[in-house]
Amino acid sequence: MIVRLSVSGGDRQESGGMSNWTTIRYDMPVERVARITLARPEKANAQDYTMLSEINEAFDQAANDPEVRVIVLAADGKHFSSGHDLAAGTSMDDIDAIGTWCHFDAPGAEGYMATEAEMYIGLCWRWRNLPKPTIAQVQGKVIAGGLMLVWPMDLIVCADDASFSDPVVAFGVNGHEYFTHPFEVGARLAKDMLFTGRAITADEAHRAGMVSRVVPRDELEDTTLELASHIAKRPMFGLNLAKQSVNHTLDAMGMYTAIQSAFGLHHVGHNHNFRLHDMLVDPSGIDVIRSEA
Repeated sequence: MIVRLSVSGGDRQESGGMSNWTTIRYDMPVERVARITLARPEKANAQDYTMLSEINEAFDQAANDPEVRVIVLAADGKHFSSGHDLAAGTSMDDIDAIGTWCHFDAPGAEGYMATEAEMYIGLCWRWRNLPKPTIAQVQGKVIAGGLMLVWPMDLIVCADDASFSDPVVAFGVNGHEYFTHPFEVGARLAKDMLFTGRAITADEAHRAGMVSRVVPRDELEDTTLELASHIAKRPMFGLNLAKQSVNHTLDAMGMYTAIQSAFGLHHVGHNHNFRLHDMLVDPSGIDVIRSEA
């Protein structure tokens, strides 16, 4: 049985950026569990730089709160996330960098590569290594950049209507920037997803080991919170050590090196598209993806 709390993030913090967040919500639905909710359902929770920055601030809030032992990332609406908001037009002007990247406004490839290294690789890797267990609560479609919000989480609980895709090979690049596909679903299924652009189902993702639980849509929230509450009974230090142990195993297998290698190839794709089409992606990919959606 889940006993829900009425404590919100705003009640726990007197000052800071939380009151100014426009794309997410923060609350503590049950004891020792913080929840960050993507709140752009009218855009299918497509993420711009503002949303990514606010998610990062919320993760910091939860990580620094001694009352929080588990963090849930959820989403409003029918779909968890449709990926990058390519029409958002947001810039780095109002974003506080958290890594060592700089020169976001530099001309040519330098500025754009620095921006993506900060907002995509940097944030995803940071969230992956948060010192507390994280759970993604997923429904509906998760497309390309949406996977970059799900895959850094430790566990994934999804509704039986969930699907996962990265169709951006049609844009003339190798996949989304946080390239952990072979680690998440295995080499064969990763190639299948990327070559065809097709979405894999919740059950297929579960069989591949990418998803922790698959439940009916109307049980998604309760199942996620029950799992989070169960985990939150463990001592924080033990949870931290267990998480580090698993992550270090993936590190020893070369996960970060693989991400950086694929990221470099991703920008070769961008450069190629600029030379041919004067834009970051092959524009013909839009019609291809839409025709297969």
